[in-house]
Amino acid sequence: GDNVGDVAGMGSDLFGSFAEATCAALVVASNSPTLIASGGWSGLMFPVTISAGGILVCLLCSFMATNIMPVKHEADIETVLKVQLGLTTLVLTPVVYGLAAVFLPSSFDLARVNGVDVISFTPVKAWACVISGLWSGCLIGFITEYYTSHSY
Repeated sequence: GDNVGDVAGMGSDLFGSFAEATCAALVVASNSPTLIASGGWSGLMFPVTISAGGILVCLLCSFMATNIMPVKHEADIETVLKVQLGLTTLVLTPVVYGLAAVFLPSSFDLARVNGVDVISFTPVKAWACVISGLWSGCLIGFITEYYTSHSY
């Protein structure tokens, strides 16, 4: 019972962080007149499309874990989880590029924190921002697994 509560609490914390990060990205996007003018609703909703693409990629990768490389023994759990983490990151990388190319305008500006200067963006730069977070998360996952696993 205690482990179930711990896992549920961690899950709700992760969901809260995910929701807050998505809302923050929507607020930043809504403060870009050039994004709204040239990208319209689709440009504004780019952070949400990343989440939607991530859900579809996770469903695809879950199919691999349940049908192609299922866990048959307790020792298989660690390997399957590592494969899923790496595969999801690999598959999501081009998916996010496609989303950026389709949903974002060819160029747009975001205001700096000082409110005076602007940063010019393209879909490739936006993709690079998302991918740096995606691959950093993957790297952190593998490093954490290495230092906390009983296998090493």
